[in-house]
Amino acid sequence: MTETNADALAPLHGIRVLDFGRYIAGPYCATLLAEYGADVIRIEKRDGSEDRFVSPVGADGDGALFLQMARNKRSLTLDPMTTAGREVVRRLVASADVVVANIPKPALRAMGLDYEHLCSIRPDIILTTSSAFGATGPMASNVGFDGVGQAMSGALYMTGEGQPPYRAAVNWVDFGTALHCAFGTMAALMARARTGRGQVVEGSLLGTAISATNATLIEQAVIEADRVPTGNRGQTAAPVDIFRARDGWVLVQVVGQPLYARWARLMGEPQWLEDPRFADDEARGRHGEIISERMARWCAERDTAQIVQVLGEAKIPCGPVLSPQAALDHPQVNALGLMQAIDYPGLPRPAPVASAPIWLSDTPGAIRHRPPTLGEHTDEILAEIGYSSAEIAGLRADGVV
Repeated sequence: MTETNADALAPLHGIRVLDFGRYIAGPYCATLLAEYGADVIRIEKRDGSEDRFVSPVGADGDGALFLQMARNKRSLTLDPMTTAGREVVRRLVASADVVVANIPKPALRAMGLDYEHLCSIRPDIILTTSSAFGATGPMASNVGFDGVGQAMSGALYMTGEGQPPYRAAVNWVDFGTALHCAFGTMAALMARARTGRGQVVEGSLLGTAISATNATLIEQAVIEADRVPTGNRGQTAAPVDIFRARDGWVLVQVVGQPLYARWARLMGEPQWLEDPRFADDEARGRHGEIISERMARWCAERDTAQIVQVLGEAKIPCGPVLSPQAALDHPQVNALGLMQAIDYPGLPRPAPVASAPIWLSDTPGAIRHRPPTLGEHTDEILAEIGYSSAEIAGLRADGVV
C-alpha cells in the first residue's frame, strides 16, 4: 500500500499488528487498531480462512463479515505449521508490536504464538488474545461463540418471554470483547512506552457478557429479585416497551422522574404524577403493564414519523424499529457519516462499510483502504521481512504461502 500524509499523522502510525484472529473478537480488535493507523497484517489460510466466507456477497464467496472486519488490513496467506512457515512467523513477529489471536491456547503453542515463544523473538511484544470462557475454571478449555456468553450471563434468560428464551440476533458479546481487547491493547502500548516491557492482554466472551449484565447480577445477589423475562417491556422503569404505530413499530424508553413527568403530561395523565403506583422507576416497572397500555393507545393513533417527532420534541427517548434496508435508508443513520461505499473486486455494487463509531477531533480514524483480496499483499509483506523474489517463489511452490 502507498502511504499517504494522513496515514503518517494517524495516532498508531508505526505500530505493526499481526492479525491471526478469526470471526469477530480478534479481527475487530485489529480493525479498530487499523482504523487509527496501525499496519495490520491479516494472516490466513492459503485457501482462505473460514471467516472470510460468512454471509457471502462477492463473486469468489467473500462475505459481508469479512468486508467489515478487513478494511485497512493487508492479507498474507500462510501455512504456519510447516518449517518454512514457522520461519515466516518468526520474521513477522520480529517486525511486529502486537499479535492478535483469539484462538485456543493449544493452537497458539502449535503455531508458535504462545507468549513465551513470542518473547524469545521480540521481548517487548504484546499478545492480545481472547477465549470463550476465560483462562481458568472448569470450562476454560472449551470453545464457543457469542451465544455462549449471552447464555451464561443471564442475558439470554431475560430476553424474550421465557418459553423459549431468545438469543440476540447481533453478536454484541463478540463486539464487546473486541472493544475490551482493543482498549487493553492500547493500555499495554502506553505501558510499554513507559516501561519498555510487553505483556499479555486477555479477554473472554463470558467476561464481556458478565460485565454487561453485572447490574442485574448485583441486584440478584443483594436482594434476590428473581426476575423473569417480560418480553419487550422493561422491569425497572416505564414506559419501556415497543409499541405498534399505524405504519410500523417504535421503541420508547422513559427512565427517571424528569422524563416520566414530561411523558405523563404529554399523555394527558398529570394525576399519574401523584399516583403511588408510579412513584418512582421501580414502582413504574412493577406496574409497567398499565403504563405500556396507555402508551400503546397513544401510538396506535399515529404514524411512526409523527410519534418520533412528537416524542423527540418532548425530549422523550424514542426511535423507529427499522428493517436492515430501512436502516440503510434512514437520514439519521446517513447523517452520522459512518457508512463508506467500498468497492471490492467481485461485488455487484459497493459495500456500505461502517467506520469506527468514535470521533477524535484532531486525529480521527478513517477507512483508508478496501479489504484485501486473499493473499493480495503476500509478496509485498515477505519482501519487507527480508525474503528475496526467488525465496518467495520457492515458498509459493512449496505450498507455504
